[in-house]
Formats: sequence, structure tokens, C-alpha cells
Amino acid sequence: MNRKEGYILIILMVAIFVLSIGLLMAIPIWETQLQREREAELIFRGKQYVEAIRLFQMKNPGSFPKTLDELLEEKCIRKLYKDPMSENGEWNIVLQAQGVSVKTPRRERGTPQKIGIAQKIMIAPQSALSSIQNPRIIGVGSSSSKKSIKIYNEQETYDKWLFFYGQDPKKMPEIIYYGQLERE
Repeated sequence: MNRKEGYILIILMVAIFVLSIGLLMAIPIWETQLQREREAELIFRGKQYVEAIRLFQMKNPGSFPKTLDELLEEKCIRKLYKDPMSENGEWNIVLQAQGVSVKTPRRERGTPQKIGIAQKIMIAPQSALSSIQNPRIIGVGSSSSKKSIKIYNEQETYDKWLFFYGQDPKKMPEIIYYGQLERE
């Protein structure tokens, strides 16, 4: 190997080292950007379910869907979206707690529509929905408990990002988790 080939080999190794350092610095930025995009998608999908439940209420005053499939069957949502933050794509379901009413929009002439806020909600895994007697779905939430980059409605973990019909972002209702009543 002559001297010229040795210099080329050293320059090539330095270039590969610099590129490797650049890639190592870019990977965390790329991962953060992907997480931000999934967070935006979570908000979009959650709001799609809220709108679907609102449309369901317009079609069926006083009643709420018992399954997410019912929203699709009633043509209130284009498709059933998966939770973008969880591995299995299953949502936590936000249910109206027993004995608590959510007022539906009133249709009186000249008055704006008003929606009452649920003061107590129950959160159950989507897989447990079949074991709940007379479920009244009012929304969804992520099943992932990972810490978020964005703070949404003053919440820093995805499982606290709730999207439900009649929600007031400034006033969180009392939350009952599925199975909590049996333990008390």
C-alpha cells in the first residue's frame, strides 16, 4: 500500500465517523418528531370519537352507544380508529358513571344548545366493555400510560388525555376506574 492510498483510507474513516456521529444525533430528534406526530394523531382521533357520539345523540336523543361498532353502524364515524399510542391499538372507554346524567342538546327556538358536564365518569379498557351492564359510551382515552411530550388539558400522560362528549377542559370530572368499586 502506498502513501496516497493510506491517506484516502484515513479520510474515508474520518468521513464515516463524522456521518455516524451525525446519525446518532439525528435519531433522538427523529424519534421526538414521530412521537409529536402520534400525539397530534391521538388528539385528532379522540375528537373524531367525540363528534361521532355527538352525531349519535342527534340521531338517538337520550341514548348513548353501547359499543364503538355501534357508531360505525349508525354512520356516525367513517371508520373505527385505533389508539396510536398503545401497542395493541385498543382504547380506554369513557363511560357515563351510573346515576350521573349528561344532558343532551336542547332544541328550543332562539336559545343556544347547551350540554351538561358529567361530574363523574368511569374509564374501562375496551376489552372489558362486554362485562359492563348497560354501558353508556361518552368518549375514549388512550390506554398508554407513557409520559407525553405535549401537555394536553393539563395532563402529562396519554391515559389522562380524555376525549368525551360534554367535556369541559378546565374542569376534570371525578374519575372511577373499572374494577375500582369492587376493591373498595
